[in-house]
Amino acid sequence: MYEYIEGTLKEKNPAGCVIETGGIGYFIHISLYTYAQLEPLARAKLYLHLVVREDAHLLFGFFTRSEREMFRMLISVSGIGANTARVMLSYLSVDDLRQHIVQGNTAPLQAVKGIGTKTAQRVIIELRDKVGKDKAGGGDLFPLQNNRMKEEALSALGTLGFNKGEADKVISRILKEESALTLEDLIKKALKQF
Repeated sequence: MYEYIEGTLKEKNPAGCVIETGGIGYFIHISLYTYAQLEPLARAKLYLHLVVREDAHLLFGFFTRSEREMFRMLISVSGIGANTARVMLSYLSVDDLRQHIVQGNTAPLQAVKGIGTKTAQRVIIELRDKVGKDKAGGGDLFPLQNNRMKEEALSALGTLGFNKGEADKVISRILKEESALTLEDLIKKALKQF
Protein backbone atom coordinates (compact mmCIF):
# COMPACT_ATOMS: atom_id res chain seq x y z
CA MET A 1 0.00 0.00 0.00
CA TYR A 2 2.78 2.45 0.92
CA GLU A 3 6.04 2.48 -1.05
CA TYR A 4 8.11 4.88 1.01
CA ILE A 5 7.99 7.85 3.35
CA GLU A 6 10.28 10.86 3.24
CA GLY A 7 10.42 13.56 5.86
CA THR A 8 11.97 14.99 8.99
CA LEU A 9 13.19 12.63 11.69
CA LYS A 10 11.53 13.78 14.91
CA GLU A 11 12.58 10.82 17.08
CA LYS A 12 14.83 7.82 16.60
CA ASN A 13 15.86 4.87 18.73
CA PRO A 14 17.11 1.36 17.90
CA ALA A 15 13.57 -0.04 17.68
CA GLY A 16 11.73 2.73 15.88
CA CYS A 17 11.58 6.29 14.64
CA VAL A 18 9.06 9.03 14.01
CA ILE A 19 9.10 10.70 10.61
CA GLU A 20 7.04 13.85 10.15
CA THR A 21 5.70 14.60 6.70
CA GLY A 22 2.71 16.72 5.76
CA GLY A 23 2.17 17.72 9.39
CA ILE A 24 1.70 14.09 10.51
CA GLY A 25 4.21 12.06 12.50
CA TYR A 26 4.43 8.36 11.62
CA PHE A 27 5.91 5.85 14.05
CA ILE A 28 7.91 3.31 12.06
CA HIS A 29 9.48 0.12 13.40
CA ILE A 30 13.08 -0.27 12.19
CA SER A 31 16.02 -2.68 12.40
CA LEU A 32 19.37 -1.84 13.98
CA TYR A 33 20.87 -1.60 10.48
CA THR A 34 18.37 1.09 9.50
CA TYR A 35 18.88 2.87 12.83
CA ALA A 36 22.64 3.00 12.23
CA GLN A 37 22.01 4.60 8.82
CA LEU A 38 19.54 7.13 10.26
CA GLU A 39 21.70 8.13 13.25
CA PRO A 40 23.49 11.09 11.59
CA LEU A 41 20.48 12.25 9.51
CA ALA A 42 17.88 14.95 10.14
CA ARG A 43 15.75 13.96 7.11
CA ALA A 44 15.27 10.47 5.76
CA LYS A 45 13.53 8.31 3.20
CA LEU A 46 12.44 4.83 4.33
CA TYR A 47 10.92 2.07 2.23
CA LEU A 48 7.79 0.82 3.98
CA HIS A 49 5.91 -2.37 4.66
CA LEU A 50 2.49 -2.19 6.31
CA VAL A 51 1.44 -5.03 8.61
CA VAL A 52 -2.29 -5.14 9.29
CA ARG A 53 -3.35 -7.05 12.38
CA GLU A 54 -6.67 -7.30 14.11
CA ASP A 55 -5.53 -4.91 16.84
CA ALA A 56 -3.06 -2.65 14.99
CA HIS A 57 -1.69 -1.33 11.73
CA LEU A 58 2.12 -1.29 11.95
CA LEU A 59 4.62 0.37 9.65
CA PHE A 60 8.05 -1.20 9.23
CA GLY A 61 10.70 0.96 7.59
CA PHE A 62 13.91 0.04 5.79
CA PHE A 63 16.81 2.15 4.63
CA THR A 64 17.26 0.08 1.44
CA ARG A 65 14.91 -1.78 -0.86
CA SER A 66 17.00 -4.92 -0.49
CA GLU A 67 16.42 -4.92 3.27
CA ARG A 68 12.67 -4.56 2.71
CA GLU A 69 12.67 -7.39 0.17
CA MET A 70 14.52 -9.67 2.58
CA PHE A 71 12.01 -8.73 5.31
CA ARG A 72 9.13 -9.66 2.99
CA MET A 73 10.76 -12.97 2.12
CA LEU A 74 11.32 -13.75 5.80
CA ILE A 75 7.72 -13.05 6.83
CA SER A 76 6.53 -15.34 4.03
CA VAL A 77 8.03 -18.26 5.98
CA SER A 78 5.67 -20.03 8.39
CA GLY A 79 6.64 -19.21 11.98
CA ILE A 80 8.40 -15.92 11.16
CA GLY A 81 6.43 -12.83 12.11
CA ALA A 82 7.26 -9.21 11.43
CA ASN A 83 9.07 -8.68 14.75
CA THR A 84 11.16 -11.83 14.36
CA ALA A 85 12.11 -10.79 10.82
CA ARG A 86 13.12 -7.37 12.13
CA VAL A 87 15.28 -9.00 14.83
CA MET A 88 16.92 -11.19 12.18
CA LEU A 89 17.72 -8.11 10.09
CA SER A 90 19.11 -6.41 13.19
CA TYR A 91 21.37 -9.34 13.98
CA LEU A 92 22.56 -10.17 10.44
CA SER A 93 23.10 -7.90 7.44
CA VAL A 94 21.06 -8.60 4.31
CA ASP A 95 24.16 -9.93 2.51
CA ASP A 96 25.13 -12.18 5.44
CA LEU A 97 21.58 -13.48 5.76
CA ARG A 98 21.43 -14.16 2.02
CA GLN A 99 24.76 -15.99 2.12
CA HIS A 100 23.78 -18.16 5.12
CA ILE A 101 20.48 -19.10 3.48
CA VAL A 102 22.07 -20.03 0.14
CA GLN A 103 24.84 -22.03 1.84
CA GLY A 104 22.39 -23.75 4.20
CA ASN A 105 24.08 -22.52 7.42
CA THR A 106 21.54 -22.89 10.23
CA ALA A 107 23.86 -21.94 13.13
CA PRO A 108 23.96 -18.16 12.46
CA LEU A 109 20.17 -18.12 12.05
CA GLN A 110 19.67 -20.03 15.31
CA ALA A 111 21.77 -17.42 17.13
CA VAL A 112 18.89 -14.99 16.58
CA LYS A 113 16.45 -14.81 19.51
CA GLY A 114 13.29 -16.75 18.72
CA ILE A 115 14.78 -18.90 15.94
CA GLY A 116 15.12 -22.60 16.72
CA THR A 117 16.51 -25.45 14.65
CA LYS A 118 13.27 -26.22 12.80
CA THR A 119 12.54 -22.57 12.00
CA ALA A 120 16.10 -22.01 10.74
CA GLN A 121 15.80 -25.08 8.51
CA ARG A 122 12.41 -23.90 7.24
CA VAL A 123 13.86 -20.47 6.37
CA ILE A 124 16.65 -22.12 4.37
CA ILE A 125 14.36 -24.58 2.59
CA GLU A 126 11.71 -22.01 1.67
CA LEU A 127 14.01 -19.11 0.74
CA ARG A 128 17.11 -20.69 -0.79
CA ASP A 129 15.84 -20.50 -4.38
CA LYS A 130 14.24 -17.06 -3.94
CA VAL A 131 17.34 -15.56 -2.33
CA GLY A 132 19.71 -17.03 -4.95
CA LYS A 133 17.70 -15.33 -7.69
CA ASP A 134 17.07 -12.04 -5.86
CA LYS A 135 18.58 -9.03 -7.65
CA ALA A 136 17.55 -6.37 -5.14
CA GLY A 137 20.60 -6.78 -2.95
CA GLY A 138 23.26 -5.90 -5.46
CA GLY A 139 23.18 -8.72 -7.95
CA ASP A 140 22.63 -12.41 -8.31
CA LEU A 141 24.68 -14.83 -6.33
CA PHE A 142 24.52 -16.98 -9.44
CA PRO A 143 23.98 -15.59 -12.93
CA LEU A 144 20.58 -16.48 -14.40
CA GLN A 145 22.10 -18.93 -16.89
CA ASN A 146 23.80 -20.80 -14.04
CA ASN A 147 20.54 -20.92 -12.06
CA ARG A 148 18.88 -22.95 -14.83
CA MET A 149 21.92 -25.17 -15.17
CA LYS A 150 22.06 -25.59 -11.40
CA GLU A 151 18.39 -26.64 -11.26
CA GLU A 152 18.89 -29.18 -14.06
CA ALA A 153 22.04 -30.56 -12.40
CA LEU A 154 20.23 -30.85 -9.05
CA SER A 155 17.38 -32.69 -10.74
CA ALA A 156 19.78 -35.09 -12.44
CA LEU A 157 21.71 -35.79 -9.23
CA GLY A 158 18.44 -36.24 -7.32
CA THR A 159 17.33 -38.79 -9.91
CA LEU A 160 20.61 -40.61 -9.34
CA GLY A 161 19.79 -40.81 -5.62
CA PHE A 162 22.05 -38.09 -4.19
CA ASN A 163 20.95 -35.93 -1.24
CA LYS A 164 19.58 -32.64 -2.56
CA GLY A 165 21.17 -30.51 0.19
CA GLU A 166 24.63 -31.96 -0.34
CA ALA A 167 24.27 -31.80 -4.13
CA ASP A 168 23.23 -28.13 -3.88
CA LYS A 169 26.34 -27.27 -1.85
CA VAL A 170 28.65 -29.12 -4.27
CA ILE A 171 27.09 -27.54 -7.36
CA SER A 172 27.16 -24.06 -5.82
CA ARG A 173 30.84 -24.45 -4.98
CA ILE A 174 31.67 -25.63 -8.52
CA LEU A 175 29.72 -22.76 -10.13
CA LYS A 176 31.51 -20.21 -7.94
CA GLU A 177 34.87 -21.58 -9.08
CA GLU A 178 33.99 -22.06 -12.76
CA SER A 179 30.94 -20.38 -14.23
CA ALA A 180 31.61 -21.33 -17.87
CA LEU A 181 30.69 -25.03 -17.75
CA THR A 182 28.32 -27.14 -19.78
CA LEU A 183 25.59 -29.02 -17.90
CA GLU A 184 27.36 -32.31 -18.65
CA ASP A 185 30.69 -31.04 -17.25
CA LEU A 186 28.97 -29.65 -14.16
CA ILE A 187 27.34 -33.01 -13.39
CA LYS A 188 30.62 -34.88 -14.01
CA LYS A 189 32.53 -32.55 -11.66
CA ALA A 190 29.82 -32.91 -9.02
CA LEU A 191 29.90 -36.72 -9.25
CA LYS A 192 33.64 -36.68 -8.66
CA GLN A 193 33.11 -34.82 -5.38
CA PHE A 194 30.68 -37.37 -3.90
